[in-house]
Amino acid sequence: MNLGYNKNMSKKPLISTRNLRKSYGRRSAAFEALKGINLDIYEGESVAIIGKSGSGKSTLMHLLALLDKPTEGTIKLEGKNTSQFRQHKLNDIRNKKFGFVFQSFFMNSNDTVLNNVILPLKIAGVGFRERRRRALEALRVVDLADKAKNKANDLSGGQKQRVCIARAIVNDPKVIFADEPTGNLDSGTGARIIKLLFGLNERKGITLIIVTHDQDLANMCDRQIHIADGEVVEEGIKQELYDENFDGDNDNDGMREKNTIKRIDVEED
Repeated sequence: MNLGYNKNMSKKPLISTRNLRKSYGRRSAAFEALKGINLDIYEGESVAIIGKSGSGKSTLMHLLALLDKPTEGTIKLEGKNTSQFRQHKLNDIRNKKFGFVFQSFFMNSNDTVLNNVILPLKIAGVGFRERRRRALEALRVVDLADKAKNKANDLSGGQKQRVCIARAIVNDPKVIFADEPTGNLDSGTGARIIKLLFGLNERKGITLIIVTHDQDLANMCDRQIHIADGEVVEEGIKQELYDENFDGDNDNDGMREKNTIKRIDVEED
């Protein structure tokens, strides 16, 4: 589905899904959380998956991040069907190609900041000196190198989230999945986290997939995917330089940012 300008429209999708379904429970107690999602995400995009609580947005993120398996349908990563990957391959992808930033920090609060950031490198088998170097560099990126020896429990909420971002980027991932990354933060700290995430997207070309219910945050992304009751109901693409009245001759032709939204009609029962 092309909704106007897309900076990646000539490329093949980095992640694609077809007829993606996820159900919980069995028979009469079954609940269908996702109902046939078709989706393409391109390298270097920033994409917001937006919806209310219970809409299926977090379920979709968990499937895209290969943290869970669909009941039906396919997920392809770089053109390869992930259902054919063995568990060690999935673990390797999550460790080396994906980075994760969750609303709950999932840190070892009694260990040092440095050791929390080092963990993915340790799992990947990176040597001691190299993993220390890369972890310190990641902490420098988020402006926390001076906190490397501090216990994680001594940090503020905003600092903990920045440590999580450092941990997410330490293996130089292709994709960062961020689930409500500013949900537990005050507005000022949240703005700093947002600036950091989008800076990584713009400077390093890291694909950014954000799950949120915050429309303001979603508006900053290249694309919005609105989920309701397990289905995609809207898609939108941000056109950064959209000229509404351009005729080639008028000096007053105005360039302005515009979000193009296309509603997908949902069949009523």
